[in-house]
Amino acid sequence: MPPFRPARALAVALLAVLPGALLPATAAQAASRTVQGGRLDWGIKSSFQSYVTGPIAHGSWNLTGGAATVGGSQFRFHSATGSYDPASGAFTAGFSGGVHFTGHRKSDGSNELDLTISRPTVRIQGGGTLYADMVSKDRGTGRVTSAAQVPLATLGLSGIDMRGGSTPVALNNVPATLTSQGAKSFAGYYTAGTPLDPVSLSVDTSAPAGKPAASKSPGKPSGGAKPKETAGRIEDGAVDWGVRRTFREYVTGSIGQGKWTLAQGAQDGGALFRFPKGQGTYDAKEQTLAADFAGSVRFTGADGLDLTLSRFAVGLKAGRGTLSADVRTKGDTRKAAPLITFTFTAEDFAPKDGLAVLTEAPAKLTADGAKAFGSLYRAGTAMDPVSLAVALDAKAKLPALPDLGSDPAPAAQPSDTPGPKTAAATASVASAADKGSSTGLYLTLGAAAVLAAVAGGVLFLVRRGRSTPGTPS
Repeated sequence: MPPFRPARALAVALLAVLPGALLPATAAQAASRTVQGGRLDWGIKSSFQSYVTGPIAHGSWNLTGGAATVGGSQFRFHSATGSYDPASGAFTAGFSGGVHFTGHRKSDGSNELDLTISRPTVRIQGGGTLYADMVSKDRGTGRVTSAAQVPLATLGLSGIDMRGGSTPVALNNVPATLTSQGAKSFAGYYTAGTPLDPVSLSVDTSAPAGKPAASKSPGKPSGGAKPKETAGRIEDGAVDWGVRRTFREYVTGSIGQGKWTLAQGAQDGGALFRFPKGQGTYDAKEQTLAADFAGSVRFTGADGLDLTLSRFAVGLKAGRGTLSADVRTKGDTRKAAPLITFTFTAEDFAPKDGLAVLTEAPAKLTADGAKAFGSLYRAGTAMDPVSLAVALDAKAKLPALPDLGSDPAPAAQPSDTPGPKTAAATASVASAADKGSSTGLYLTLGAAAVLAAVAGGVLFLVRRGRSTPGTPS
């Protein structure tokens, strides 16, 4: 896997949705809101990533708890929960997922470098701090320490007013600096005050009296159907598959310079794609399944890549599973091509409470799958694991998908025209920033001339420069 490139963006941003931002001050100063859904993108420290996977440490990293990668250098944490007070600007958002780094393998099979960072939480009240659960092995003594919600980094929020915001609330490329407590939990690899990679986040908020956000897992009306745990039609279903992590990173990285686009009901879970609305038949006794799913994913890139996978289907028989899809590449379409195979046991997929679930079954590429990827990978290559869930009872709920929050609509690129901007112009200037998942965080530019607009609910940004995070040592 090629080393990651450090993030270079220098802008700091806070998104304010126009309809809410232009309300009178009394309306903007609403009651505390609940943070429900969203993501945090953070590379932790790009030079550390390169060190771990480089010729000195000879290590690697792996994702836990549904974390994902985005672009070429960032990890994506998901399913934000917390609170936001538009009146005071107080903000708390905790995210799921983690990253486990290992390196400097010893003769006994253990690793001298062993560090896990998980469940990042951003808290803002006056200043800003990023906390995280930390498990690390001291590089000198080898002693393993574990601590929950360590204040890992201070966030540079100068020029950002958190008051009066609407939903989603987003911060883009906020400078982060290692704290003294963070330095200890980082196993002594860096000293306090070391610049870390900038932090970006986007979260949805809802008013206390508002209706709960709809589940991202597709469902059907409960009705009066009885459990079907023997043989017959399935009520609902979903198959979750990320294709291959390194392929996604290639597409959105410096070589592919591309993106993926989901359609026909497919959903983005960060580390995986969900293809929903399963229809078909399942025999619990014989452990056989034949099911079709909705949704498609299209990968495009500057190098000519144009690959669409759609009309997914899963077949199970005799402990073996196959995931098939229609494959379209550069105008040529192959129907129902078997892409990957996987194995399972009767216990793996036994129905319980009207739901049969197979979780992260290891998958291998087929010969037809290798052709679909233009021989980029050989048959037998390990692909991302596949998860499958089918509801045999209309009341059964499918497993939740990691919640990345809503996708703000793209807006115009920011203007470089010198001179002060009016409040209306300031609030309307925006720039998409997250090409990795075809979504965006947005920049709202401001200057001293628009300070008075804050009282009217318009959030603004003071553009500021900073040095690039440390290079690999």
